[in-house]
Amino acid sequence: MKTASKRSTPASHIAIWGWPLVAARIAALLALVVICVPLHYAVAPFTSAKPVPRLFLRLVGTVAGLRVRSSGPQPAPRTFFLANHVSWLDIPAIAGLTGCAFVAHDGLASIGPLRWLCRLNDTVFVARHDRRSVARQVEQVREALCETGALAIFPEGTTATGTRLLPFKSSLLSAIDADAEHVPVQPIWLDYGRHVGDIAWVNDEPGLANALRILARWRPIPLTIHFLAPLEGADRADRKAMARTAREQIEAAMQRG
Repeated sequence: MKTASKRSTPASHIAIWGWPLVAARIAALLALVVICVPLHYAVAPFTSAKPVPRLFLRLVGTVAGLRVRSSGPQPAPRTFFLANHVSWLDIPAIAGLTGCAFVAHDGLASIGPLRWLCRLNDTVFVARHDRRSVARQVEQVREALCETGALAIFPEGTTATGTRLLPFKSSLLSAIDADAEHVPVQPIWLDYGRHVGDIAWVNDEPGLANALRILARWRPIPLTIHFLAPLEGADRADRKAMARTAREQIEAAMQRG
């Protein structure tokens, strides 16, 4: 369920001059699919790095209006990211910058074309509300880390307002609990600045309405991805310590602004 947040304008309202931009952007996104999918299959036999999905997601963000910059200590090639979650734009932004794959809830897997595109970027689907399958989900995350090198998770479990954090869920962090290979665990703060209230996907807003509203924006969407200090020592003692410390770091960064 989406968190509560007030909007001055209904999510479904799009000014008439926004629709041409929506149409142009949807056409551009379809063109990206038509170009990048064959290119991915052409390149795949020669590299395991999957550069085309990363390029595709970066371009998706650009077409949608994202203007991304980063700050802080740049991540190692093999890193487990823990990020706050504001919008579907978070995914192309992080992946386009780091080349990581994602852990996503299995609701996305029910949408055939979207599941297929997610699989091209090695997305790990988990049943968020199925406690009986947590052990298998943890194993899936471990396998994905070995195969992809970098993986991102949104431990809030859903999108929030971007001005405050929801509790962090720690169960899937068991995948790197007491990890013998010491995969870096690095928190990320996704900072949409003063635009966050317009970007956040909250209030049970339908996904299509949110996407159309974002695509109808004429102004660019600035996003700073703050790479915070990787967790070390006691902060990596177990999954709960990792979740707690990552949340504290992101919250402190948000307060500093």
